[in-house]
Amino acid sequence: MVGWRIRPASAADVEAAAELRAVVLRADLERLGRYDEQRVRQRLRDGFAPAHTWVIEVDGVFAGCMALRPAADAYWLEHFYLMPHLQGSGIGTAVLRDLLERCDRDGTLVRLNVLRGSPAQRLYQRHAFTVETQDPVDVYMVRQPARGPVT
Repeated sequence: MVGWRIRPASAADVEAAAELRAVVLRADLERLGRYDEQRVRQRLRDGFAPAHTWVIEVDGVFAGCMALRPAADAYWLEHFYLMPHLQGSGIGTAVLRDLLERCDRDGTLVRLNVLRGSPAQRLYQRHAFTVETQDPVDVYMVRQPARGPVT
């Protein structure tokens, strides 16, 4: 696996994240008949919250992003994208494992949604996410904490 690090996001990261989202989701959105060149980017811009977002860097260069948005009963894992040439390298698994270990220590439930038929669903299933509900486009998944809060 190549060397990587995560850092807190800033407002300046929004366009790189929006472009990455468009690249990563294009095939699945086209398969589902939902791809729109502008909308795919705007949805990330509209939901981008630097305070809850991290940037993944490889050799000091933007390589991905992820967000963990607090909600009433859980955290929502959102905007988890990695450059296509780095997918399968172990970086996404390592980042997700680190994030989930922190949520486990807090005893926090994690929710997410993934596009129906996306290969990303297998990654989440390997990390104990289960399908909660689904519709023709989205699969909503949930993960119980591996153990209760540490006291």
